[in-house]
Amino acid sequence: MSAQAQSLVQSVDWLAIAPPTIAAVVGLVVLVTDLFVGDNRKALLGWVSVAGLAASALMLLPLLDGDRSTFCLTGDAAVCSYTADRFTLVIQFLVLGGALLAALLSMTALKDADKELPEGEFWFLLLSSAAGAALLPASRDLATLIVALEVASLPAFALVGIKHGDRKSSEAALKFFLSSVTATAVSLMGISFVYASTGTLYLTEIATRIENVDDQLQTLAEAGVVLTLVGFAFKTAAVPFHFWVPDTYVGAPLPVAAYLSVVGKAVGFSGLILVTVIALPSYADVWGPALAALAALTMTVGNVGALRQQSTRAYSAVRLLAWSSVGQAGYLLVPIAAAAYSDDAEKAIGSTVAYALMYAAVNLGAFAVAALVARTKPLNRVSDYRGLYASRPLAALVLGFFLLCLAGLPPGIIGLFAKVTVFSAAVDAGLGWLAVVMAVNVVIALFYYLQWTTLLFRAPEGEPETHRVPAPLTAAIALTAVLGIALSGAPQLILRFSDTGLF
Repeated sequence: MSAQAQSLVQSVDWLAIAPPTIAAVVGLVVLVTDLFVGDNRKALLGWVSVAGLAASALMLLPLLDGDRSTFCLTGDAAVCSYTADRFTLVIQFLVLGGALLAALLSMTALKDADKELPEGEFWFLLLSSAAGAALLPASRDLATLIVALEVASLPAFALVGIKHGDRKSSEAALKFFLSSVTATAVSLMGISFVYASTGTLYLTEIATRIENVDDQLQTLAEAGVVLTLVGFAFKTAAVPFHFWVPDTYVGAPLPVAAYLSVVGKAVGFSGLILVTVIALPSYADVWGPALAALAALTMTVGNVGALRQQSTRAYSAVRLLAWSSVGQAGYLLVPIAAAAYSDDAEKAIGSTVAYALMYAAVNLGAFAVAALVARTKPLNRVSDYRGLYASRPLAALVLGFFLLCLAGLPPGIIGLFAKVTVFSAAVDAGLGWLAVVMAVNVVIALFYYLQWTTLLFRAPEGEPETHRVPAPLTAAIALTAVLGIALSGAPQLILRFSDTGLF
């Protein structure tokens, strides 16, 4: 082999790339197996998918002993496309854990749909999206970042619109698709401008070169930074790019809405962190104020939207969770904005990661209980939860706990702890006005979370309905409840994730 050809050969660290690779391979296995499995044995595909996601998550354990990188430049081993550092592993754990819980919810939903949803395609799409979402936090060049973003997003469009003949589902998928494609187009234009002005796609190289851009290319570089940020703002459902969220959550199957609320957010936020903090630290004076303004706007619009939901309106419970997730996105943006002003950017980013972990556990739990209620009350109104304690005391207690966590009230200590962590990140960075806006929004959110919580314990209207809860759904509710209670009992565990290892 010639020396020139040899210089192009990259060694692959298979252990480092195992988590997303296993999810992708199992997705292909499930799709092929679906061709040979009879209708009466389709449930097997669900268990294979759950096992695949569990195996992907377990493959994170051997990576804890130190940072590993692969797909590096042969001339410079420090410049790599894939890095499995602490930040990567935490986000991959969140993504794969969230996908696993969504898969458990999906098993019940597919069984209840009685062949209305194509099972083989469903599992293939879910695993493919999870593989893309797991690849994204490890991406250290803009090309890999965008590919991972699209691998996570494209199957999600199909999952939202997978209900055959359901107009609401098709409309939701179309809105999600159009907004996401617009975001990608804007991001790609921004990235092309950044590449044109720096001559590289690697994040660490961009950080060095963009500070010394030729004067003639300065405007091009600035436009690239702004357009890239706008594209990621779409992905994170930041206001004013949030309009697709409520209709998409209502139109999608409930497990898919749960998946998007947690994994979709993790994808958007990890991408935003990588682009701002690693690639563009020298432009902190541009993205810092922009993200601070977006955070204030997003949490306010999200909480006011949730507050305006009528409890007797069809699907009001899912709509409330959708608007609440927009509000929570605002809180998640606060520490990223604070990183622009803070002397310790890593600590600020750690606050976002810690908040995302809390939000993932309790929001998936809330969706799991919503899926349980939807089995007897398919319109899923907030008013349908009245007197849930009389028929399902454990489900009511768990949902009440999750809602208090989201509100940041005891006994949901982990929710309070996560909010204080984000609040302190804003104060430490000198963003006092943003901390005040956040405090006002926490008070607004208290109203609708507490209103829903008190409804659970009121006297029921009519006879309470009871039915047997399938094992996968019980497992999903139990896992999220145990996680939420354990973290509330020992919130210091979250602090361990503050050291993101990004720097």
